[in-house]
Amino acid sequence: MIQRFADWLVYDTLGIDAGTRFGSALNFFVYDSLKIFILLFAISAVMGVINAYFPVERLRQWLTSHRFFGLQYLLASVFGAVTPFCSCSSIPLFIGFVKGGIPLGVTFAFLITSPLVNEVAVAMFLGTFGVRATAVYVVSGILLGTIGGAVLGQFRLERYLSPWVRELQASSEMQSERWNSGGMTFAERLPSILRDAAGIVRGVAIYVLIGIGVGAAMHGFVPEGFFEKYMSKENPLAVPMAVVCAVPMYANAAGIVPVVQVFVAKGIPLGTAIAFMMGVVGLSLPEATMLKKVMTWRLIGIFFGTVTLFIIFSGYLFNLIL
Repeated sequence: MIQRFADWLVYDTLGIDAGTRFGSALNFFVYDSLKIFILLFAISAVMGVINAYFPVERLRQWLTSHRFFGLQYLLASVFGAVTPFCSCSSIPLFIGFVKGGIPLGVTFAFLITSPLVNEVAVAMFLGTFGVRATAVYVVSGILLGTIGGAVLGQFRLERYLSPWVRELQASSEMQSERWNSGGMTFAERLPSILRDAAGIVRGVAIYVLIGIGVGAAMHGFVPEGFFEKYMSKENPLAVPMAVVCAVPMYANAAGIVPVVQVFVAKGIPLGTAIAFMMGVVGLSLPEATMLKKVMTWRLIGIFFGTVTLFIIFSGYLFNLIL
């Protein structure tokens, strides 16, 4: 429905040719903006309902006081793998997790894996590269989120969350305590929940629009010839160069699989191509722009740097085993 509306607005109402780069970029901008705003409002409302009936402090204490031996990171990573979100679409749920008091390392495990692995990309990977490569891709994506979340969780990075998020957490706790002591009905709580959800959307709207605008400008532009020159198997630095070059891009996993297929067909090692794909879908400038409302630049740098190193290591490992 959202895609049909974007097509109607851009191609039919505005009369822009669908075959032009500008038309494709504008259509992408309209579609992704509406999709993410709807997701953000819906997820914020759902997290508000959860907060109304399940005290945030109790959930936080339960997650931090029990020893799960890393299972919490694995579960968050698996949940990220089964959610069909790109890097920018994952952020609304990430905000909901942080607002709800979920430990930051656990939320990072979700944020890392969610854009890397989804069912459409798995199906395309299976048909293009076979069972072995697909299994390596899926398992590595989940492990990347699990290990990355666990490592980042040890750094106690909550102090680098933005003041806006900390205010959300504080208001969420106070609201939960008030509701649980006041015996309010769901109908009485709902208007406040929806107002809070709308407030979150307003708070991040400019960052969402800027981020998607950057992604739209890059949408559909993959200079294959440039990458092929530097990603050949003869270049020992091909994997880190592939990941660094991938970060400015923006696409979901399903959209980049055909590009990976072209790279492999032209002689680029599969591991290097997968590392490039992970860099495109897991790390992007639009994602960084949207995360700025949630994190300080220092935390964004730590997150991007850690995930980049893990992807580079994975790329070299893929080239050894594939």
